[in-house]
Amino acid sequence: MTTPPPRPGMVDLALQRDRSIVLICVLFIILGASWYTIAGIGMDMTAIDMTRMAGPIGDPMQMAIQVHWTLEYTTLIFLMWWVMMIAMMTPSAAPTVLLYTAIKRVGPDKANASQLGLFFLSGYLVAWAVFSLVATGAQWLLEVLELSDGPMMTVRSPAAAGCVLIAAGVYQLSSLKSACLRHCRSPAQFLAEHNKPGSYGAFRAGALHGAYCLGCCWALMLLLFAGGVMNLYWIVGIAIYVALEKLMPRATWLVPLTGVALIVMGIWLIATPLIATG
Repeated sequence: MTTPPPRPGMVDLALQRDRSIVLICVLFIILGASWYTIAGIGMDMTAIDMTRMAGPIGDPMQMAIQVHWTLEYTTLIFLMWWVMMIAMMTPSAAPTVLLYTAIKRVGPDKANASQLGLFFLSGYLVAWAVFSLVATGAQWLLEVLELSDGPMMTVRSPAAAGCVLIAAGVYQLSSLKSACLRHCRSPAQFLAEHNKPGSYGAFRAGALHGAYCLGCCWALMLLLFAGGVMNLYWIVGIAIYVALEKLMPRATWLVPLTGVALIVMGIWLIATPLIATG
């Protein structure tokens, strides 16, 4: 005796349940990461304090606090970067995670659709953990070269800040940026090409999607070194801009316009002190 196929209403109910489970988990992750970032867990000041004390780009408030890069402090800085990336990037990745969960619900892995959706999200976040590790190393190097103010975690030279802005602007205009952004803007096509079975397949697809997202956004994240790593205005602003890039595929003018604006602003930061002293 064969089992009758599920009624369409039951399929819709199962899809809604799986999407709800994943969506609730995503929201908890976003809220937890945002709280961690704002509270500045383990840091001397909260992100609110650092935002309030932030100075102009390239001219941060100087503080007499001495920073020592111990293993504990390095781990803390890595966690700060990673949790901040989770708070900034998960909202724009949520539609792809939910779409992946829906696809799994009507395939051979339908019994574990919500679980596989979370494996996909885990792979995505691991890709940003790699970026956070590199960003931690970059922050250490900037402080060793005395280009960054340790406590405020911001480049202290207008020229250095200008170079960061110019580099981000040039990357906005690059073909690599365009290629990675196409993948981020077409989640259905990406998932059709990389839909592998099982937990490992879900994690691998999430990590690959995170890699494309990283290729699209890494230069924008470096702007935090210029505006303030813990400056909430820059954190929220970049997060909103990244979401607009992904969710507004018809706004083809947005990326090149941003690139040109960053280059012009970077040149202005470099040239202004030279003009003033000349």
